[in-house]
Amino acid sequence: MIEGLRNRLHRRRYPVRYAQLDELLRNQSLSREQLLDKQARDLAVMVAWAAANTDYYAERFAGMDLSARDFADLPILTKDDVRKHLDALLARGARDRARLGHTGGSTGKPLAFWYDDAKHELMRAGMCRSYMMSGWRPGRKILNFWGARQDVVAGGVFGQRLGAGLDDFIAAEKTIPAWEYSEANLHAWARAIQAYRPTLLQGYASALTEVARHVLVRRMSMPRSLIGVYSTAEVLDDQQRELMRRAFGCKVFNQYGSREVPNMACECRHGNMHVFTDMVYLESRPMDGEDRLLVTSLTNRLMPFIRYDIGDSGRLLDGECACGSPFPLMAMGMCRRNDLILARGGRRIHPSYFNRLLYGFTQIRQYQWVQRGPDRIDLNLVAPQRLSEAVVADLAAHIRAEVDPDMALQVNYLEDIPRTVSGKHRFVIGMDATAAG
Repeated sequence: MIEGLRNRLHRRRYPVRYAQLDELLRNQSLSREQLLDKQARDLAVMVAWAAANTDYYAERFAGMDLSARDFADLPILTKDDVRKHLDALLARGARDRARLGHTGGSTGKPLAFWYDDAKHELMRAGMCRSYMMSGWRPGRKILNFWGARQDVVAGGVFGQRLGAGLDDFIAAEKTIPAWEYSEANLHAWARAIQAYRPTLLQGYASALTEVARHVLVRRMSMPRSLIGVYSTAEVLDDQQRELMRRAFGCKVFNQYGSREVPNMACECRHGNMHVFTDMVYLESRPMDGEDRLLVTSLTNRLMPFIRYDIGDSGRLLDGECACGSPFPLMAMGMCRRNDLILARGGRRIHPSYFNRLLYGFTQIRQYQWVQRGPDRIDLNLVAPQRLSEAVVADLAAHIRAEVDPDMALQVNYLEDIPRTVSGKHRFVIGMDATAAG
Protein backbone atom coordinates (compact mmCIF):
# COMPACT_ATOMS: atom_id res chain seq x y z
CA MET A 1 0.00 0.00 0.00
CA ILE A 2 2.76 2.46 0.97
CA GLU A 3 4.76 1.61 -2.15
CA GLY A 4 1.70 2.23 -4.31
CA LEU A 5 1.05 5.58 -2.64
CA ARG A 6 4.66 6.63 -3.13
CA ASN A 7 4.50 5.64 -6.77
CA ARG A 8 1.31 7.67 -7.39
CA LEU A 9 2.68 10.75 -5.62
CA HIS A 10 6.02 10.49 -7.42
CA ARG A 11 4.31 10.14 -10.80
CA ARG A 12 2.27 13.23 -10.06
CA ARG A 13 5.39 15.22 -9.16
CA TYR A 14 7.46 14.01 -12.16
CA PRO A 15 4.98 13.42 -15.01
CA VAL A 16 7.59 13.82 -17.76
CA ARG A 17 9.91 11.24 -16.18
CA TYR A 18 7.20 8.62 -15.91
CA ALA A 19 5.81 9.28 -19.37
CA GLN A 20 9.33 8.62 -20.67
CA LEU A 21 9.65 5.51 -18.50
CA ASP A 22 6.36 4.17 -19.87
CA GLU A 23 7.66 4.68 -23.41
CA LEU A 24 10.96 2.93 -22.62
CA LEU A 25 9.06 -0.02 -21.17
CA ARG A 26 6.86 -0.22 -24.27
CA ASN A 27 10.01 -0.46 -26.37
CA GLN A 28 10.92 -3.65 -24.49
CA SER A 29 7.86 -5.34 -25.97
CA LEU A 30 9.24 -4.87 -29.49
CA SER A 31 11.07 -7.66 -31.26
CA ARG A 32 14.82 -7.52 -31.88
CA GLU A 33 14.16 -6.67 -35.52
CA GLN A 34 11.69 -3.91 -34.64
CA LEU A 35 14.16 -2.39 -32.19
CA LEU A 36 16.94 -2.40 -34.76
CA ASP A 37 14.64 -0.80 -37.35
CA LYS A 38 13.70 1.86 -34.81
CA GLN A 39 17.37 2.44 -33.99
CA ALA A 40 18.25 2.89 -37.69
CA ARG A 41 15.45 5.44 -38.15
CA ASP A 42 16.40 7.32 -34.98
CA LEU A 43 20.04 7.36 -36.07
CA ALA A 44 19.24 8.86 -39.47
CA VAL A 45 16.98 11.47 -37.88
CA MET A 46 19.63 12.44 -35.31
CA VAL A 47 22.37 12.87 -37.94
CA ALA A 48 20.13 15.00 -40.15
CA TRP A 49 18.90 17.05 -37.21
CA ALA A 50 22.43 17.72 -35.91
CA ALA A 51 23.57 18.87 -39.36
CA ALA A 52 20.63 21.27 -39.60
CA ASN A 53 20.62 22.63 -36.03
CA THR A 54 24.18 22.84 -34.68
CA ASP A 55 27.08 24.90 -35.98
CA TYR A 56 29.58 22.12 -35.28
CA TYR A 57 27.91 19.40 -37.32
CA ALA A 58 26.82 21.83 -40.02
CA GLU A 59 30.51 22.45 -40.65
CA ARG A 60 31.69 18.83 -40.15
CA PHE A 61 29.03 17.39 -42.43
CA ALA A 62 29.17 20.15 -45.06
CA GLY A 63 29.08 18.76 -48.60
CA MET A 64 28.18 15.23 -47.46
CA ASP A 65 25.16 13.40 -48.82
CA LEU A 66 24.03 12.13 -45.45
CA SER A 67 21.18 10.08 -46.90
CA ALA A 68 23.54 8.02 -49.03
CA ARG A 69 26.66 7.98 -46.88
CA ASP A 70 27.60 4.98 -44.77
CA PHE A 71 27.31 6.00 -41.11
CA ALA A 72 30.75 4.49 -40.40
CA ASP A 73 32.28 7.06 -42.76
CA LEU A 74 31.19 10.00 -40.59
CA PRO A 75 33.91 11.71 -38.54
CA ILE A 76 34.58 10.61 -34.96
CA LEU A 77 33.89 13.08 -32.16
CA THR A 78 36.74 13.16 -29.63
CA LYS A 79 36.79 14.61 -26.12
CA ASP A 80 39.19 17.28 -27.33
CA ASP A 81 36.60 18.18 -29.99
CA VAL A 82 34.00 18.61 -27.24
CA ARG A 83 36.35 20.82 -25.21
CA LYS A 84 37.24 23.01 -28.20
CA HIS A 85 33.75 23.28 -29.71
CA LEU A 86 31.43 23.17 -26.69
CA ASP A 87 29.30 26.14 -27.74
CA ALA A 88 29.14 25.04 -31.38
CA LEU A 89 27.79 21.63 -30.30
CA LEU A 90 24.83 23.24 -28.54
CA ALA A 91 21.65 23.34 -30.60
CA ARG A 92 20.83 26.79 -31.95
CA GLY A 93 18.28 28.64 -29.84
CA ALA A 94 18.73 26.35 -26.82
CA ARG A 95 21.03 28.50 -24.70
CA ASP A 96 18.17 29.84 -22.52
CA ARG A 97 17.30 26.37 -21.19
CA ALA A 98 20.75 24.76 -21.24
CA ARG A 99 22.97 24.27 -18.20
CA LEU A 100 26.58 23.19 -17.98
CA GLY A 101 27.46 19.84 -16.48
CA HIS A 102 30.93 18.42 -15.92
CA THR A 103 32.58 15.03 -15.91
CA GLY A 104 34.99 14.18 -13.15
CA GLY A 105 38.15 14.82 -15.06
CA SER A 106 39.90 11.56 -14.18
CA THR A 107 42.56 12.29 -16.80
CA GLY A 108 43.31 15.72 -15.44
CA LYS A 109 41.18 17.30 -18.20
CA PRO A 110 37.60 17.85 -16.99
CA LEU A 111 34.92 17.73 -19.68
CA ALA A 112 31.97 20.12 -19.82
CA PHE A 113 28.71 19.38 -21.60
CA TRP A 114 25.28 20.93 -22.03
CA TYR A 115 22.13 19.45 -20.52
CA ASP A 116 18.60 20.53 -19.65
CA ASP A 117 15.65 19.32 -17.60
CA ALA A 118 14.43 17.05 -20.40
CA LYS A 119 17.76 15.20 -20.55
CA HIS A 120 17.83 14.90 -16.75
CA GLU A 121 14.34 13.43 -16.62
CA LEU A 122 15.10 10.98 -19.43
CA MET A 123 18.27 9.91 -17.61
CA ARG A 124 16.24 9.23 -14.45
CA ALA A 125 13.64 7.31 -16.47
CA GLY A 126 16.43 5.21 -17.98
CA MET A 127 17.82 4.49 -14.51
CA CYS A 128 14.39 3.32 -13.37
CA ARG A 129 14.18 0.93 -16.31
CA SER A 130 17.59 -0.50 -15.38
CA TYR A 131 16.48 -0.95 -11.77
CA MET A 132 13.40 -2.84 -12.93
CA MET A 133 15.66 -5.51 -14.45
CA SER A 134 16.29 -6.66 -10.84
CA GLY A 135 12.60 -6.87 -9.98
CA TRP A 136 12.42 -3.41 -8.41
CA ARG A 137 9.25 -1.38 -8.95
CA PRO A 138 8.62 2.38 -8.57
CA GLY A 139 7.79 3.20 -4.98
CA ARG A 140 10.33 0.79 -3.50
CA LYS A 141 13.22 2.33 -1.59
CA ILE A 142 16.70 2.97 -3.04
CA LEU A 143 19.82 3.97 -1.12
CA ASN A 144 22.64 5.60 -3.13
CA PHE A 145 26.32 5.75 -2.19
CA TRP A 146 27.69 8.60 -4.27
CA GLY A 147 31.05 10.31 -4.47
CA ALA A 148 30.30 13.28 -6.71
CA ARG A 149 29.58 16.20 -4.41
CA GLN A 150 27.61 18.18 -6.98
CA ASP A 151 25.08 15.36 -7.32
CA VAL A 152 24.03 14.99 -3.70
CA VAL A 153 22.77 18.49 -3.06
CA ALA A 154 19.23 19.69 -3.60
CA GLY A 155 18.63 19.74 -7.32
CA GLY A 156 21.47 17.31 -8.03
CA VAL A 157 21.17 13.96 -9.74
CA PHE A 158 19.84 12.23 -6.65
CA GLY A 159 18.42 15.14 -4.71
CA GLN A 160 18.63 15.31 -0.95
CA ARG A 161 21.20 13.66 1.27
CA LEU A 162 20.29 10.97 3.71
CA GLY A 163 18.39 12.55 6.56
CA ALA A 164 17.63 15.78 4.75
CA GLY A 165 13.91 15.02 4.89
CA LEU A 166 11.34 16.93 2.79
CA ASP A 167 10.77 14.64 -0.16
CA ASP A 168 12.10 11.42 1.36
CA PHE A 169 8.74 9.71 1.64
CA ILE A 170 7.58 10.54 -1.86
CA ALA A 171 10.91 9.81 -3.53
CA ALA A 172 11.63 6.58 -1.65
CA GLU A 173 15.27 7.40 -2.35
CA LYS A 174 18.10 8.68 -0.21
CA THR A 175 21.74 9.39 -0.91
CA ILE A 176 24.79 9.02 1.30
CA PRO A 177 27.69 11.33 0.33
CA ALA A 178 30.36 8.63 0.19
CA TRP A 179 33.71 10.30 -0.26
CA GLU A 180 35.43 9.78 3.09
CA TYR A 181 35.98 6.09 3.94
CA SER A 182 36.77 6.26 7.63
CA GLU A 183 35.85 3.30 9.83
CA ALA A 184 33.32 5.47 11.64
CA ASN A 185 31.66 6.47 8.36
CA LEU A 186 31.62 2.92 7.03
CA HIS A 187 29.95 1.70 10.21
CA ALA A 188 27.41 4.51 10.08
CA TRP A 189 26.62 3.70 6.44
CA ALA A 190 26.14 0.01 7.19
CA ARG A 191 23.81 0.95 10.05
CA ALA A 192 21.93 3.26 7.65
CA ILE A 193 21.25 0.28 5.36
CA GLN A 194 19.90 -1.66 8.33
CA ALA A 195 17.66 1.21 9.40
CA TYR A 196 16.40 2.32 5.97
CA ARG A 197 15.75 -1.22 4.68
CA PRO A 198 16.06 -0.37 0.98
CA THR A 199 15.18 -2.64 -1.92
CA LEU A 200 18.23 -1.55 -3.92
CA LEU A 201 21.70 -0.20 -3.23
CA GLN A 202 23.28 1.88 -5.97
CA GLY A 203 26.65 3.59 -6.19
CA TYR A 204 30.30 3.61 -7.10
CA ALA A 205 31.89 0.16 -7.14
CA SER A 206 34.65 1.30 -4.76
CA ALA A 207 32.22 2.78 -2.23
CA LEU A 208 29.98 -0.29 -2.23
CA THR A 209 33.02 -2.54 -1.90
CA GLU A 210 34.28 -0.66 1.17
CA VAL A 211 30.87 -0.93 2.83
CA ALA A 212 30.66 -4.62 1.91
CA ARG A 213 34.09 -5.32 3.40
CA HIS A 214 33.08 -3.57 6.64
CA VAL A 215 29.83 -5.53 6.82
CA LEU A 216 31.68 -8.84 6.47
CA VAL A 217 34.43 -7.98 8.96
CA ARG A 218 31.91 -6.80 11.55
CA ARG A 219 29.54 -9.68 10.72
CA MET A 220 26.65 -7.28 10.36
CA SER A 221 23.34 -8.59 9.05
CA MET A 222 21.77 -6.85 6.09
CA PRO A 223 18.00 -6.42 5.59
CA ARG A 224 16.12 -9.09 3.68
CA SER A 225 14.46 -6.31 1.70
CA LEU A 226 17.56 -6.06 -0.54
CA ILE A 227 17.10 -7.62 -3.98
CA GLY A 228 19.92 -5.96 -5.89
CA VAL A 229 23.09 -3.88 -5.81
CA TYR A 230 23.74 -1.59 -8.80
CA SER A 231 27.38 -0.76 -9.45
CA THR A 232 28.02 2.19 -11.70
CA ALA A 233 30.48 5.00 -12.59
CA GLU A 234 33.57 2.78 -12.14
CA VAL A 235 34.93 -0.47 -13.50
CA LEU A 236 33.53 -3.43 -11.53
CA ASP A 237 35.89 -6.38 -11.12
CA ASP A 238 35.08 -9.96 -10.12
CA GLN A 239 36.47 -9.65 -6.61
CA GLN A 240 34.35 -6.59 -5.87
CA ARG A 241 31.25 -8.29 -7.25
CA GLU A 242 31.75 -11.37 -5.06
CA LEU A 243 32.44 -9.26 -1.97
CA MET A 244 29.20 -7.32 -2.46
CA ARG A 245 27.20 -10.47 -3.14
CA ARG A 246 28.42 -12.08 0.09
CA ALA A 247 27.91 -8.97 2.22
CA PHE A 248 24.49 -7.90 0.95
CA GLY A 249 23.05 -11.31 0.09
CA CYS A 250 21.71 -10.40 -3.34
CA LYS A 251 22.63 -10.08 -7.00
CA VAL A 252 25.05 -7.43 -8.21
CA PHE A 253 24.20 -5.60 -11.44
CA ASN A 254 26.71 -3.68 -13.52
CA GLN A 255 25.53 -0.52 -15.29
CA TYR A 256 27.20 1.35 -18.13
CA GLY A 257 26.76 5.02 -18.86
CA SER A 258 28.42 8.37 -18.52
CA ARG A 259 27.45 11.85 -17.48
CA GLU A 260 27.41 13.13 -21.03
CA VAL A 261 25.71 9.99 -22.49
CA PRO A 262 23.85 8.08 -19.75
CA ASN A 263 21.85 4.84 -19.79
CA MET A 264 23.82 2.88 -22.38
CA ALA A 265 23.62 -0.66 -20.99
CA CYS A 266 22.83 -2.70 -17.90
CA GLU A 267 23.08 -6.29 -16.70
CA CYS A 268 20.01 -8.48 -16.39
CA ARG A 269 19.40 -11.15 -13.73
CA HIS A 270 21.25 -13.65 -15.91
CA GLY A 271 24.43 -11.57 -15.66
CA ASN A 272 24.43 -10.42 -19.30
CA MET A 273 24.93 -6.79 -20.32
CA HIS A 274 22.17 -5.48 -22.60
CA VAL A 275 22.60 -2.41 -24.83
CA PHE A 276 19.65 -0.01 -24.76
CA THR A 277 19.34 0.46 -28.51
CA ASP A 278 16.36 2.76 -28.09
CA MET A 279 18.69 5.30 -26.45
CA VAL A 280 22.12 4.79 -28.05
CA TYR A 281 23.90 3.38 -31.06
CA LEU A 282 27.14 1.66 -30.06
CA GLU A 283 30.04 0.72 -32.31
CA SER A 284 33.04 -1.39 -31.35
CA ARG A 285 36.03 -0.44 -33.49
CA PRO A 286 39.58 -1.84 -33.41
CA MET A 287 41.71 1.18 -32.51
CA ASP A 288 45.19 1.30 -30.97
CA GLY A 289 45.14 -2.39 -30.08
CA GLU A 290 41.76 -2.42 -28.34
CA ASP A 291 38.07 -2.63 -29.13
CA ARG A 292 37.16 1.03 -28.72
CA LEU A 293 33.53 1.99 -28.12
CA LEU A 294 31.98 4.81 -30.15
CA VAL A 295 28.61 5.97 -28.90
CA THR A 296 25.87 7.98 -30.58
CA SER A 297 23.05 9.31 -28.44
CA LEU A 298 19.68 8.84 -30.13
CA THR A 299 17.81 11.09 -27.71
CA ASN A 300 19.97 14.16 -27.00
CA ARG A 301 19.14 16.91 -29.50
CA LEU A 302 20.30 19.64 -27.13
CA MET A 303 23.93 18.59 -27.61
CA PRO A 304 24.28 15.75 -30.13
CA PHE A 305 27.00 13.18 -29.55
CA ILE A 306 27.62 11.37 -32.85
CA ARG A 307 30.30 8.66 -33.04
CA TYR A 308 31.70 9.89 -29.74
CA ASP A 309 34.97 8.26 -28.65
CA ILE A 310 34.02 7.90 -25.00
CA GLY A 311 37.33 6.33 -23.98
CA ASP A 312 36.03 2.87 -23.03
CA SER A 313 36.57 -0.56 -24.51
CA GLY A 314 34.07 -3.32 -25.15
CA ARG A 315 32.67 -5.78 -27.67
CA LEU A 316 29.20 -6.23 -29.15
CA LEU A 317 28.02 -9.84 -28.94
CA ASP A 318 25.77 -12.05 -31.04
CA GLY A 319 23.12 -14.29 -29.58
CA GLU A 320 20.18 -13.93 -27.24
CA CYS A 321 19.76 -13.98 -23.47
CA ALA A 322 17.58 -16.38 -21.50
CA CYS A 323 15.99 -13.37 -19.79
CA GLY A 324 13.98 -12.73 -22.97
CA SER A 325 15.06 -9.10 -23.43
CA PRO A 326 15.12 -8.00 -27.07
CA PHE A 327 18.10 -5.70 -26.43
CA PRO A 328 21.41 -7.01 -27.83
CA LEU A 329 24.37 -8.05 -25.73
CA MET A 330 27.78 -6.57 -25.10
CA ALA A 331 30.87 -7.32 -23.04
CA MET A 332 32.52 -4.43 -21.25
CA GLY A 333 36.26 -4.10 -21.16
CA MET A 334 37.97 -3.27 -17.86
CA CYS A 335 39.58 -0.32 -19.46
CA ARG A 336 39.55 3.35 -20.24
CA ARG A 337 42.03 4.60 -22.80
CA ASN A 338 44.10 6.48 -20.23
CA ASP A 339 44.33 3.34 -18.10
CA LEU A 340 46.51 1.50 -20.61
CA ILE A 341 50.07 0.84 -19.47
CA LEU A 342 52.66 1.68 -22.13
CA ALA A 343 55.56 -0.72 -22.64
CA ARG A 344 58.53 -0.38 -24.95
CA GLY A 345 58.00 -0.71 -28.66
CA GLY A 346 54.55 0.90 -28.50
CA ARG A 347 52.95 -2.06 -26.72
CA ARG A 348 49.87 -1.24 -24.64
CA ILE A 349 49.01 -3.46 -21.68
CA HIS A 350 45.40 -3.78 -20.65
CA PRO A 351 44.77 -2.71 -17.01
CA SER A 352 43.01 -5.98 -16.21
CA TYR A 353 46.43 -7.68 -16.33
CA PHE A 354 47.64 -5.65 -13.36
CA ASN A 355 44.36 -5.93 -11.46
CA ARG A 356 44.43 -9.71 -11.74
CA LEU A 357 47.92 -9.87 -10.27
CA LEU A 358 46.30 -8.96 -6.95
CA TYR A 359 43.39 -11.42 -7.01
CA GLY A 360 43.21 -13.33 -3.77
CA PHE A 361 45.06 -10.76 -1.62
CA THR A 362 42.18 -10.21 0.77
CA GLN A 363 44.32 -8.18 3.20
CA ILE A 364 44.49 -5.30 0.67
CA ARG A 365 41.80 -2.69 1.29
CA GLN A 366 42.63 -0.38 -1.60
CA TYR A 367 45.13 -0.48 -4.41
CA GLN A 368 46.18 1.58 -7.39
CA TRP A 369 48.76 0.95 -10.10
CA VAL A 370 50.44 4.13 -11.42
CA GLN A 371 52.92 4.15 -14.30
CA ARG A 372 55.61 6.73 -13.55
CA GLY A 373 57.68 6.20 -16.68
CA PRO A 374 58.45 3.66 -19.41
CA ASP A 375 60.53 1.62 -16.95
CA ARG A 376 58.69 2.12 -13.65
CA ILE A 377 55.30 1.28 -12.21
CA ASP A 378 54.17 2.04 -8.65
CA LEU A 379 51.72 -0.03 -6.64
CA ASN A 380 49.99 2.11 -4.01
CA LEU A 381 48.41 0.06 -1.23
CA VAL A 382 46.16 0.62 1.75
CA ALA A 383 46.55 -2.53 3.83
CA PRO A 384 46.77 -3.34 7.57
CA GLN A 385 49.65 -5.72 6.83
CA ARG A 386 52.48 -5.24 4.37
CA LEU A 387 53.02 -7.74 1.60
CA SER A 388 55.90 -10.10 2.27
CA GLU A 389 59.17 -9.62 0.42
CA ALA A 390 58.54 -12.89 -1.38
CA VAL A 391 55.15 -11.70 -2.64
CA VAL A 392 56.57 -8.38 -3.86
CA ALA A 393 59.42 -10.20 -5.59
CA ASP A 394 56.93 -12.51 -7.30
CA LEU A 395 54.83 -9.56 -8.54
CA ALA A 396 57.96 -7.85 -9.88
CA ALA A 397 59.06 -11.05 -11.62
CA HIS A 398 55.68 -11.38 -13.37
CA ILE A 399 55.88 -7.79 -14.61
CA ARG A 400 59.44 -8.20 -15.90
CA ALA A 401 58.61 -11.49 -17.63
CA GLU A 402 55.24 -10.53 -19.12
CA VAL A 403 55.33 -6.75 -19.57
CA ASP A 404 58.89 -5.43 -19.86
CA PRO A 405 62.17 -6.90 -18.57
CA ASP A 406 63.33 -3.42 -17.55
CA MET A 407 60.18 -2.30 -15.73
CA ALA A 408 60.77 -1.84 -12.00
CA LEU A 409 58.06 -2.19 -9.36
CA GLN A 410 57.82 0.24 -6.43
CA VAL A 411 55.34 -0.62 -3.64
CA ASN A 412 54.07 2.32 -1.55
CA TYR A 413 51.92 2.03 1.58
CA LEU A 414 49.44 4.86 2.12
CA GLU A 415 46.79 5.80 4.66
CA ASP A 416 44.38 6.53 1.82
CA ILE A 417 44.43 6.68 -1.97
CA PRO A 418 43.22 10.02 -3.37
CA ARG A 419 40.16 9.90 -5.58
CA THR A 420 39.19 11.93 -8.60
CA VAL A 421 37.33 15.20 -8.17
CA SER A 422 34.07 13.27 -8.72
CA GLY A 423 34.93 10.79 -5.98
CA LYS A 424 35.87 7.86 -8.22
CA HIS A 425 38.63 5.39 -7.51
CA ARG A 426 40.94 4.53 -10.40
CA PHE A 427 42.66 1.16 -10.18
CA VAL A 428 45.18 1.81 -12.96
CA ILE A 429 46.61 5.14 -14.12
CA GLY A 430 48.64 5.06 -17.30
CA MET A 431 51.40 7.38 -18.42
CA ASP A 432 49.03 9.42 -20.58
CA ALA A 433 46.96 10.27 -17.51
CA THR A 434 49.89 11.03 -15.21
CA ALA A 435 51.32 13.35 -17.84
CA ALA A 436 47.93 15.08 -18.20
CA GLY A 437 47.57 15.53 -14.45
